[in-house]
Amino acid sequence: MLTITKTPVQTAIKSLELDQINYGELLQVYFLQAVIENLEDGILILNNVGELFHANASGSRMCAYLTSENNHQKFLHPVIWRLCQSLIENHSFSDEQLIILSDEIVVNQCDIFRIRVRLMNLNISQSPYFLVTIENRGESLKNVAIAEVRKYNLTPREAEIWSLYRSNYSYRDIANKLYITINTVKKHMKNIHAKRQASVETQHSY
Repeated sequence: MLTITKTPVQTAIKSLELDQINYGELLQVYFLQAVIENLEDGILILNNVGELFHANASGSRMCAYLTSENNHQKFLHPVIWRLCQSLIENHSFSDEQLIILSDEIVVNQCDIFRIRVRLMNLNISQSPYFLVTIENRGESLKNVAIAEVRKYNLTPREAEIWSLYRSNYSYRDIANKLYITINTVKKHMKNIHAKRQASVETQHSY
């Protein structure tokens, strides 16, 4: 179960005595937090019993989405906690090794979340903490597709087809979604690959 304790990180910072941290260090801490908050990937920091120490905006949003069917904001997805438990079980004989466990949570064809978990030994606690990163692969692939559409100068229809293809849609799925024939999809894909090849050849010529 996921229970919320102290959030955000500023709470921990404010609890420090002013003479224990100088101005430069304080700026670094706030800068680091700003970077974490603006990451596209979700970031969770959990203690060894599954309590949430901190989550960035993306992490909170992704957790809410992944657990919406449970209608309980304090629910930790079982895949995440299973990875954490696996790390706990292996921690005793691998303290000097950096072990990162990963798995995927497949919600549907477009929403596939890659979960990575590693242990962190922090000076602020005798107990280890878990660093959990959550990547929405569907969103990542969508962003890649948008960049490639511009790079290869694809037409609007080619852009639609390429974005779906990048999101792991089959030719048949693309045809059904866009109400076109599979042969039409194949024709557009042939043109797309030709543009991609031309782009590669142009880059190599420089």
